[in-house]
Amino acid sequence: MSTDEHSVPTLIPVRDAAARRAGHPTLRRVLRWVSNILLFLGVLAFVWTFVIWKWGDPVTALYTRYEQHQLAKQYVKRVVRVQKTLPKIAPTVSIPAEERAIAKEAATYRADSKTGEAIGRLTIKRLHLNMILINGTDESSLMRGPGRDQRTYMPGQHQLVYIAGHRTTYLAPFADINDMKNGDLVTVSVPYGVFTYRVYNSVIVPATDVSRLNTFGKDVVILQACHPRFFATHRYLVYARLVHVTPTRGRPYELS
Repeated sequence: MSTDEHSVPTLIPVRDAAARRAGHPTLRRVLRWVSNILLFLGVLAFVWTFVIWKWGDPVTALYTRYEQHQLAKQYVKRVVRVQKTLPKIAPTVSIPAEERAIAKEAATYRADSKTGEAIGRLTIKRLHLNMILINGTDESSLMRGPGRDQRTYMPGQHQLVYIAGHRTTYLAPFADINDMKNGDLVTVSVPYGVFTYRVYNSVIVPATDVSRLNTFGKDVVILQACHPRFFATHRYLVYARLVHVTPTRGRPYELS
């Protein structure tokens, strides 16, 4: 049997380098491992977003909870110190005279309050809120709790009291501010008295609308939070008017 030494042997297709690499068992395992990691991170991000939406950021909440504890201790000492200076209001004095006396105490307290200092306690049943109120709405102050804008006034001064708070982080005191309804009560306790406000309105305004800080000669609290949640394009504002005062050194009275 003869053979042809010049015959061409049958060629077997050879995969290119990329195809060989893609088919390598080790590379397939690596790609599968990477895809699983990415899937896990995606699920984790979704769960984390849901947790923050539902309950607020748990990490920043730890910081605020600690700061609130420290502020509460400081505030107790401040209450004792301030109340020693309060004059007693005679039970026979007229309500207008009592209001003037409280307004004077409030003005003094406002002048003596520094940025970042504890000035009172804010209580809102609808929001399950009971926190120390901070003097100031700068970033550092609001990380510690709801804060009073220092361009506005103290309770009892017959002027606007503007209070801002976070909605998703730092214990998110105003997370559910949009759930508040007309008739809900907002209580601000300060060393010279307890002031109870009743909600009567809520509005959404652009974040640039600083005219809302202008006082209008009435004892009104405005609660403010970013809107919608996770964004800062607008502000959700809740208005509440003063309806009841319990002075520290006087007799309680209602307002019409």
